[in-house]
Amino acid sequence: MDLAKSAVRVEAHPEDSEITLLIPAADESDPELSIVIPAMNESLTIAQFVAWCHEGIGSADVRAEILIVDSSSDDTAERALSAGARVLKAPSRGLGRAYIDAIPVIRGQWVMMGDADCTYDFRNITPFVERFRAGDEYIMGSRWRGSIEKGSMPKHHQYFGTPLTTWILNRIYGSSFSDIHCGMRGITVEALRRMGLASQSWEYASEIVLKSVHLGLQTAEVPVTFLKDHEGRVSHHRRLGWLSPFRAAWINLRAMFVYGADFFLVKPGSVALLVGLLLTVPQAGGPLTVGPVTFSLFWMLLGLTIAVVGLQSFYLGLLARLSFDYGRGRADSLLRWFAYNRATIISGIAVVGGVVLALPLVVRYISDGLSFADGVTPLDHLAVLGLMLMTMGFQTFTFTLVVHAFTGEKG
Repeated sequence: MDLAKSAVRVEAHPEDSEITLLIPAADESDPELSIVIPAMNESLTIAQFVAWCHEGIGSADVRAEILIVDSSSDDTAERALSAGARVLKAPSRGLGRAYIDAIPVIRGQWVMMGDADCTYDFRNITPFVERFRAGDEYIMGSRWRGSIEKGSMPKHHQYFGTPLTTWILNRIYGSSFSDIHCGMRGITVEALRRMGLASQSWEYASEIVLKSVHLGLQTAEVPVTFLKDHEGRVSHHRRLGWLSPFRAAWINLRAMFVYGADFFLVKPGSVALLVGLLLTVPQAGGPLTVGPVTFSLFWMLLGLTIAVVGLQSFYLGLLARLSFDYGRGRADSLLRWFAYNRATIISGIAVVGGVVLALPLVVRYISDGLSFADGVTPLDHLAVLGLMLMTMGFQTFTFTLVVHAFTGEKG
């Protein structure tokens, strides 16, 4: 079938010449809700899925469009178009990319996401619409608060993988989701555009969850029903092989680590900095004995290393936070704390002070014929403290430069 002939109207994508929008005869002119669904070779289920969407739209009493982002090699697009859905024909570039491609043509103020395989029951979208109308910006479906049909989910997903990754995310971000991998979810189009989605593959789901936390979106969870695959349909995990679930899990964990860089850097960095200072500063005057343990120069050098790594991690974490500073509050705060003139003066004092403390050791080394003939002395301890001050002063100065370059501010 010629898709262009079967569509009432054909429009070019506003940003990508490889993508075409096909519009059916029965098309909602002013939708409140956009149901946006990627599809790849779903000819077995797509017509039923679109029919479910129409049923759900009627039950929820909402004006809506159904937008299928299709990259199939079968007749999925034709079936979707005939059932009354808009079809965005796009190259196969990944699940996350499908949503990125759809954003410029979404017309509704609210967006619902899901799968085209009829595993999520789109006949019941009323809870999502009600939460949108109540003012929520991000609405997460939860299979754990709803129902999971027997045989619909592999046991290692149901009892291990999803609960574990959900627990990890909640610990990292202080959130309270019960099912971060649920594919049925809703978000306002304004929030979706603010997120600036970057993920091309499965990790888009984690990216949306994590960025919803970074954005501080008003969030709700609603129960959803998860159903078995349609008879005759092979799930995408089975199609991609037995390693697919593990690959998907790693991709999603990677997204948590990337978008949770501040958690993995700021807090551990602060602890490392404190431990390093406690090992270094008290020994500035010489070895320190606490009970049966004597802390020598070697402990001080260890403390120096830990402190420098800790400060670097702390600064990198602050830069990571800037990456998710959608409201610019964090940038303004950092610019106040690291005002260029103030930070430069403090860094300069630290470097000069460090040089003063380290200089006697350098002089002794030269005068002893480029050796330390007298062994370890209290001057060595002061020199290590000086080295720490010089390093941290340089780190602070360069961090200040990067913050101002990153934010485009010079003041």
